Amino acid sequence: MKIIVLDGYALNPGDLSWEKLHGLGDVKIYDRTPAELVLKRAEGAEILLTNKTILEAGTLQLLPKLRYVGVLATGYNVIDTAEARRLGITVTNIPAYSTASVAQHTFALILELYLHIQRYSDSVRAGKWSKSKDFTYRDLPLRELAGKTLGIIGFGNIGRKVCEIAMAFGMKVVAYSPSKSNAPQYDGFEWDEPDGLLCRSDIVTLHCPLTPETAGMISKTKLKLMKKSAFLINTSRGPLIVEEDLADALNTGIIAGAGLDVLALEPPPSDNPLLKAKNCIITPHIAWATIEARTRLMEIAVENIRAFIAGSPENVVNR
Repeated sequence: MKIIVLDGYALNPGDLSWEKLHGLGDVKIYDRTPAELVLKRAEGAEILLTNKTILEAGTLQLLPKLRYVGVLATGYNVIDTAEARRLGITVTNIPAYSTASVAQHTFALILELYLHIQRYSDSVRAGKWSKSKDFTYRDLPLRELAGKTLGIIGFGNIGRKVCEIAMAFGMKVVAYSPSKSNAPQYDGFEWDEPDGLLCRSDIVTLHCPLTPETAGMISKTKLKLMKKSAFLINTSRGPLIVEEDLADALNTGIIAGAGLDVLALEPPPSDNPLLKAKNCIITPHIAWATIEARTRLMEIAVENIRAFIAGSPENVVNR
């Protein structure tokens, strides 16, 4: 069984082991594969693993031996799944491996916006506390999460975990989900439609997939619905937000700040307006990347292949 990993570095930069994967066949691992080399490197593969390397219809059509594509992530929009199904190629993903990590990162961004830990630490190291006339100083406002309203758009595994953490902080939660099923049995939780949620929330956090319906869902019109004191968090998919509109909203005071782990184009071009926007914290798409989450991802990826070889594929996204 010829197995090719097209872009393995993001999953395993060297701190994990590929040993179990090597036990399943003849394995070749590339750290990264540019678009012009995909066909050459994938030639003859029966199994392909990809994280962000795109596999379009035309590419799949030129790989006659290919029978399985394993996406090393939860989102699988890098694959033409309809064409894969037509060609008899099974496509799987890795669900729920990063729930705890992404929820944790969501609150890391929220807490930084509310408490400015890094900026205060930097000011102390720069000598400001040593020169203070008082035992304390407060250059930036400090806020408490208890009693604030958190709006969660998208209520799958990650959205629910974020809700649990919010409740532990004593927050109120307003959530939107198209299904509105299995509401948590918490005091202070309720459903609302997106516009109502945006109006009511002190913090809005996005946890929904990128689809034609959700692309650009946070635009100038929607940002104007939010409180001027509100913060926007996105650890989901960059294109959910119209970036020029968010940059304008931050620079003109329409909202107070944003914490982002994802952008529309990654890595971002140097002229992305959010890189210079006021009170905008950006991390480089790392919410998923704790060693614990990546270890789970590796284990599930291997088990997905084992199940496929055994004739009972799991986590199939293109049945």
